[in-house]
Amino acid sequence: MPESGQKTTQGHITDSPVVAAARRTGLLVTLVLGGLTALPPLSMDMYLPALPEVTGALRAPAATVQLTLTACLAGMALGQLVVGPMSDKWGRRRPLLAGMAVYVLATAVCALAPSAELLIGFRLLQGLAGAAGIVIARAVVRDLYDGVEMARFFSTLMLISGVAPIIAPLIGGQILRITDWRGVFYVLTVIGVLLTLVVWRFLHETLPPERRHEGGVAQALRTMRGLLADRVFAGYTLTGGFTFAALFAYISASPFVVQDLYGASPQTFSLLFGLNSIGLVAVGQINGKLLVGRVSLDKVLGWGLGIVVLAGLALLLMTSGVFGETGLAPVAAGLFVLMSAMSLVLPNTNAQALMRTPHAAGSASALLGTSSFLVGAVASPLVGIAGEHTAVPMAVVQLGSALLALACFLGLCRPWRRTEQTGTPA
Repeated sequence: MPESGQKTTQGHITDSPVVAAARRTGLLVTLVLGGLTALPPLSMDMYLPALPEVTGALRAPAATVQLTLTACLAGMALGQLVVGPMSDKWGRRRPLLAGMAVYVLATAVCALAPSAELLIGFRLLQGLAGAAGIVIARAVVRDLYDGVEMARFFSTLMLISGVAPIIAPLIGGQILRITDWRGVFYVLTVIGVLLTLVVWRFLHETLPPERRHEGGVAQALRTMRGLLADRVFAGYTLTGGFTFAALFAYISASPFVVQDLYGASPQTFSLLFGLNSIGLVAVGQINGKLLVGRVSLDKVLGWGLGIVVLAGLALLLMTSGVFGETGLAPVAAGLFVLMSAMSLVLPNTNAQALMRTPHAAGSASALLGTSSFLVGAVASPLVGIAGEHTAVPMAVVQLGSALLALACFLGLCRPWRRTEQTGTPA
């Protein structure tokens, strides 16, 4: 984290004993932060194979059940606006532990929900509390690293958290073999308890008192307003948010597309979802290990956006019947390309945005996360707007979101102008 001191050539801060101590346990911190960033995909993806079952068990239409995803996403978005500034004022540990405790309680109640409406309500609370892990994990990374090292660390986190969407649907599918959808939430409750204990024991404070912000809600709002007034920061925030919408359109619609439209089993869906997550992780490692430091972050980001747009266009053409009747394999291939390319976009938008905000990492992280989850929450019901028997809305939302992300990147970030001004790659 930027402190009032000297930076080394690697971008570290040398005069903060808090930061230095945290870096000495770098692997442990990486695993803890990876667990925190893995919790949202676990909360979402373990539940995905059960969505069709929930519609029958709670006697609710698919569009209503998809609102359980929307509610969780909206909660994660709004919760970050609260927890981010709190972590800038009181440090990272206390807000994180409080959020994790509430997450565990809300998840346990979800397992007992007798109706879709109650499930939606407690999924909202689950998201509000789970936001603490998301926003504070990013803020801790900003506390500890800068520049290229921060981008690499985000790619490493994607490797760890990327394991979650690989195994989560597989776990969810196996849970459904021995119990019903409620068992998924019981397992998530146990995971939440274990992660809370790990955070309490191993994640030390990374924001020293002299770097904390005084002030209440008004000060937090002024800080966020100042961040959003930065055109380039806003550009990266919106680029990441719309890209996440394309990702969440896949997450929300794929259980119905793969299982109901193409007749695959929950286990087959889980395997396909895991394969796409492997692509996400693999490309993330290519980004972090091979591209970052050799190619400008903006150039890699632009490549990734271009691939996402092309994949979205291909999916729209296939699902709308332009190529005739299309089976599951070509659609799955298009989704694999789209998912994999996300790893060229999301880590680099986070790194570029946070590099501009060393003075308010918690608030900046909150804005990044809130924009992503709010746009994702809007995308969720849109993919089911035409019912359960067509994949066209999913492809339309994915392509539209990708085009909006590209427009924000080119129109607001304007990387070529910053390259000309600095004489170095943006």
